[in-house]
Amino acid sequence: MLLETKVVSNGIKYSTLPTSYVRPVTERPKLLEVTDCEKVPVIDLGCEDESFIIQQIGDACRDYGFFQQVINHGVSEEIMEKMLNVADEFFTLPLEEKMKLYSEDPFKTVRLSTSSNVMKETVHNWRDYLRLHCYPLEKYASEWPSNPSTFKEIVGKYCIKIRFLGLRLQQAISESLGLEKDCIEKILGETGQHMSINYYPPCPEPELTYGLPAHADPNSFTILLQDTQVSGLQVLKDGKWLAVKPLPNALVINIGDQLQAVSNGKYKSVWHRAVVNADKPRISVASFLCPSNDAVINAPKELTISGSPPIYRDYTYAEYYKKYWGRNLDQEHCLELFKN
Repeated sequence: MLLETKVVSNGIKYSTLPTSYVRPVTERPKLLEVTDCEKVPVIDLGCEDESFIIQQIGDACRDYGFFQQVINHGVSEEIMEKMLNVADEFFTLPLEEKMKLYSEDPFKTVRLSTSSNVMKETVHNWRDYLRLHCYPLEKYASEWPSNPSTFKEIVGKYCIKIRFLGLRLQQAISESLGLEKDCIEKILGETGQHMSINYYPPCPEPELTYGLPAHADPNSFTILLQDTQVSGLQVLKDGKWLAVKPLPNALVINIGDQLQAVSNGKYKSVWHRAVVNADKPRISVASFLCPSNDAVINAPKELTISGSPPIYRDYTYAEYYKKYWGRNLDQEHCLELFKN
């Protein structure tokens, strides 16, 4: 197969969408029906009232499954800007250079790939991505790209800051459920960390396809850095798709499947998708905080003793992850397969 046909960041300017990316009429994004998401609060993590932050996080997780934007989160504007810039540099490298990292194996710790699961899906998504394992940093960073030359340094610094933020949020989420701050940490074990650097090229017919179709994330929660100039993230709320407009210097946090299971369904793993546009490329950087592979996922007894029996059976995260990647991204919610 030609290199150009394996990825969409290939430098080719298409006048029409290739047929392998065209969704059936009933599965298209219906962009004219999407409205802006305006009601979810902006959560200021620099607020001195920690109990107020915890309350806001709990309300957002319960009502939406995500905090639309967090500010004063400890990740500097400079490092976020550098992260987006080096991502752009990577995806504008010559095709032959990028393709040295190409793989369709979802269990590889460093890989460039496209769409979501090209081995399983029947219609592809208008996205390329670079997937990296990020923790422990000293174990994985040596495998990362050496081109651009600043890639390892910038991405490494960003990962450290994101991890610190993630562990703080994990404690706050635990407390927002009325649990001890280290309760979720004890269930999930040593937190794993992955990253997906996403690149969505301009699309000739954005109304016919997705960057990513509707899905829920399989991890604990996701911290998303977005290009503030080009929006594309949409979330499902009360049966309607809402566009999340990025704020300067803000990060979006969304709940994943493992926190839905641990919270015994009190917090929802939000359905979200990425749409594309005809004019500009879009970059986003999704950092995934995950349980350890051997962690046994279950709801703590504090959440199951008041007439709320466990919704999901016990399982390991490794078992879940294997099941998730063995299916199509836009199939039924994977968590449904683990219900009691």
